[in-house]
Amino acid sequence: MKMDWLLQYCPLYSLEYCKAATLIAEMGAYVKLLEYDNTEGMILLSELSRRLGRNEVVVVLHVDKEKGYIDLSKRRVSPEDITKCEERYMKSKTVASILRHVASKIPSTDVEPKTKARRAARQAAHDEDGAEELPVSTGNEEDRLEMLYEQIAWPLGKTYGHPYDAFKLSLAEPDTVFGTLQTTISPAIKTLLTATIARRLTPQPIKIHADIEVTCYTPAGIDAIKKALKAGEKESSEAVPIKVKLVAPLFYVLTTNATDNYAAVDRLERAIASIQSTIEDQGGSLVVKMKPKAVSETDEQDPAQLMAKAGQENAEVSGDEDDEE
Repeated sequence: MKMDWLLQYCPLYSLEYCKAATLIAEMGAYVKLLEYDNTEGMILLSELSRRLGRNEVVVVLHVDKEKGYIDLSKRRVSPEDITKCEERYMKSKTVASILRHVASKIPSTDVEPKTKARRAARQAAHDEDGAEELPVSTGNEEDRLEMLYEQIAWPLGKTYGHPYDAFKLSLAEPDTVFGTLQTTISPAIKTLLTATIARRLTPQPIKIHADIEVTCYTPAGIDAIKKALKAGEKESSEAVPIKVKLVAPLFYVLTTNATDNYAAVDRLERAIASIQSTIEDQGGSLVVKMKPKAVSETDEQDPAQLMAKAGQENAEVSGDEDDEE
């Protein structure tokens, strides 16, 4: 089965160098193809680097199905091939995660008719439409996973280029996507699959922060700073709303929640540029303390910590002045 996959699909695969020295032969080293259940292939020693244990991209040069030999090459891979392969590998990992979850959750009562009579009747009904019901058995999880691949993932991959792309499209058009299958998915499996896809692939809002220091010692002072910050907030869009909060004197944080990381970062950068342009026109200045980036709950506590630190520093300064007096 694994060798058939190698012969059927694209010849670029992600691989992992074998770490055990005993797997380095006279002419080459054996490596594991990650997308094919760690099937071993050989790459010439002349193409190996000293940094073993890394994931690399190679071209499958030759597959000897009878002897089980797979010859690989690293030198014949272009930078463009590496980018495409890594993107496809990440997509494949996501699809594998989704299907494995579905395979682990399918109850036996949902995939096997209780009696031969019911099974024959259901099969006859499907035969009239020229379709076959998804024959997921009550076997172990690996058997169910393989069946999901054969009946759903690979057919969708041929239609849409990759199962991941089909799953993404199914978020908006489930009937269109799954309607292309030659087999009919049982309602229970379809419900479980679509729910898992929605949970794993629906974009989740991410929090983006940027920290800036804005100063203005001209007569315009605080009014100039307020005007500049408002100019930054005006760079908001419906998809990327921007808010400016005071963290400590002269120290501000720009925040937004958005599903598109790149769009959010771009908007915050435009907001910073707008604030800088406005404040500089008033004789002030802006210093970026932290460029726009996605933040975690731990990172969100930083502004509060900065506020506390600023208060502590002010208290220490006051105390020093008292001691000097």
